[in-house]
Amino acid sequence: MDTTLRDGEQTSGVNFTYDEKLSMAKLLLEDLKVDYLEVASARVSEGELQAVKRIASYAKDHGFIDKVEVLGFVDGKTSVDWILGAGCKVLNLLTKGSLQHVTHQLRKTPEQHLDDIFEVIDYAVSLDVKVNVYLEDWSNGMRNSPEYVFSMIDKLQEKPIGRFMLPDTLGILNPDETYAFCKQMRDTYPDLMFDFHAHNDYDLATANVYAALKAGISCLHTTVNGLGERAGNVPLSSVIAVVKDHFGFKMSVDESKVNLVSKMVESFSGIRIPPNKPLIGENVFTQTSGIHADGDNKKNLYFNDLLPERFGRKRSYALGKTSGKANIAKNLEDLGIELDAESMQKVTKKIIELGDKKEMVTQEDLPYIISDVLRSNAIEEKIQILNYSLSTAKGLRPVATLRIMIDGKEFEETSVGDGQYDAFMRALKKIYKGFKRDLPRLLDYHVSIPPGGKTDALVQAVITWQIGKKEVRTRGLDSDQTVAAIIATMKMLNIVEGTHHV
Repeated sequence: MDTTLRDGEQTSGVNFTYDEKLSMAKLLLEDLKVDYLEVASARVSEGELQAVKRIASYAKDHGFIDKVEVLGFVDGKTSVDWILGAGCKVLNLLTKGSLQHVTHQLRKTPEQHLDDIFEVIDYAVSLDVKVNVYLEDWSNGMRNSPEYVFSMIDKLQEKPIGRFMLPDTLGILNPDETYAFCKQMRDTYPDLMFDFHAHNDYDLATANVYAALKAGISCLHTTVNGLGERAGNVPLSSVIAVVKDHFGFKMSVDESKVNLVSKMVESFSGIRIPPNKPLIGENVFTQTSGIHADGDNKKNLYFNDLLPERFGRKRSYALGKTSGKANIAKNLEDLGIELDAESMQKVTKKIIELGDKKEMVTQEDLPYIISDVLRSNAIEEKIQILNYSLSTAKGLRPVATLRIMIDGKEFEETSVGDGQYDAFMRALKKIYKGFKRDLPRLLDYHVSIPPGGKTDALVQAVITWQIGKKEVRTRGLDSDQTVAAIIATMKMLNIVEGTHHV
C-alpha cells in the first residue's frame, strides 16, 4: 500500500494540488501498479475532499475504486460519511495501539475505546464500506503494554476487518524487535492479514521491512522517495528491491516505472532526491572510479543485481579527477567520438584538473573540452548569441531581449517571464516558433556553487533536457547564475543541431 498522498503529504512544507494528487494517483495505480493507495485523511479540509472526489471518480471509471483507501477516525459517523461523500469505499480506521495513547491522549479506558471503535465499524459495514484498522503507536504498545495490544486484537477480530495495520509510528524499532513483534502477531493470529508501516527515525525503516517480511508480514506501507513526517517513511523503491532480490517474492509493482514516478513526486513535492539515494538517486548508477569502469569493460566486474535498466535508468560513468581513461572512453563512445592515445592523455589531464578545482563535468561538456585542449574544431556553433539584455525592477515582471544567429541569420525577440531565465527562454521560444522548431523540454534545473567554493566564485548551472528519447545534461559556468544557465542552454541548442564533429 502506498501512502504518499496521505502520510507523504505530512512532510514539512509539502502540499499537493488537486491536479498533482490525481496525476500521482494515476501513475501509482496504472503505471506502477500498487495494490492499494491511501489518498487522504478524512475531514482535513474542503480542498482535500475535492481532491479525493476527483481521484475516486477516476478510480471508479477505471476499476480501481476498491484499491483507494482513506484514513478515518473513531468519531461516530463523521469519517464514514466524509469518505462516502467523497465517493470512496474503504476506511482505514485509526485506533490506539498502545495503552499510553488510550490513557493519556483519549483519556478513556480500553473498554470505552473499543465501544467507540465498534460503533464506527458497525456503521461503516452497514453502508457497505470496507474497514481496515490501524493500531497507532503499535510499536510502543508491544514494548510497554503487549497485553493491551492482544486484548484489542482479540476483540477486534470478531468484526469484519480486512487488514490489521501495524505502524512503527515513531520509528523506534530495530530489526530484532520488528521480527519478534511481527512474528508474535502472525503466530498468535494466523488467520488475520497484517500490514507493516515503517517510519525512518533511526534510519532503520528498510531493515525493519526486511525483518517484517521474514516474520511473515504480507503487506507493506511505503511512500515514494521516502516522504513522510519527521525522517519520513520507508521508500517504495527500497522495498521493491528487498522484496524481489532478497526474498524472491512476486509483486504486482512494475519496477521499471519507479524512476518516472520518483521524478514526478520530486517535482510536485519540491523535495529533491539525495543524489546517493538507492535506486532513484542521480549518482547511484554512476561509476566514478576509473578502476570500476575498466572492470565493467572486463566482464562487468562491478555490476550487481540492481541493474539500472530494471528501474528505468541507465548506467553512466562520471567525469572527474578519479575517472581515468576508461570512464572518458565510455563517454566518448556514447558521443561517437574517437581520439588517439596522445589526445586522450591530454583530455584526461584536463578533466582531472577540473576535478581538482571541484568543477563538475558532464558528458555534453566533452566536445567543448576537446576543442579547447586540442585546439580543434570539435564544436561548430551554428547557433550563437549576439546580444541579450536582462532587466528586473520592483513591482514589474523581468524582461529579456535576445538576439541570436542561426545558420548565419539574425533573430531578435523580447519577452517577460517569472524570472530572468524564464523571460530569456520565452524570448527564445518566440524565435524558434518563428521558423517552426520545437525546443527540447527542460526536465531539471540546478544551480550550485561547487563544494568548497566561495559565494563570489563561479556559479554552476546544470540543466537536464529531454531531447527525443534521450536525457541530456548541459553545464554553464559564470559568476552570475542566470548567465550560467544561458551558457548551458546554448550548449543544448548546438547539441540539438548535431554540431559535434571530431
